Amino acid sequence: MAIRIKRYIDPASGANMRHLISVRQHLIPTDIAIADGGADSGMDPHDLYDAALGACKALTVLWYANRKGIAVEDIEISIDRDSSQERSGSYKLTATLSLTGDLTPAQKRELLTVADKCPIHKLMTQVTTQISTSLKE
Repeated sequence: MAIRIKRYIDPASGANMRHLISVRQHLIPTDIAIADGGADSGMDPHDLYDAALGACKALTVLWYANRKGIAVEDIEISIDRDSSQERSGSYKLTATLSLTGDLTPAQKRELLTVADKCPIHKLMTQVTTQISTSLKE
């Protein structure tokens, strides 16, 4: 599967840092903050990275709860970022789950454990990612 990212210059405002991410039939805008020269018309790349973790945790927990018959009425994930030491090699994300439904304390603990087993959590913490960048001729 290829993900495509293409620059989008807004004809009305002339904003020129915005890009559109195309994944299958979905379009996701990305931009940078006004202070950095963008128009803040979409999530910046750090937001997308962090949101991938939260979305994966939410979807994994709900998928698991549905399969196990655990009555989760709603789920909300909050991801807090501490990037203050990023240039020194440390990037800290804190995920907080909010679950509603008729859940026992044991079920809540079980779902919390499942959240840490989501594929993106594992990808971020247990896998060495190899990146190759080339220039199209």
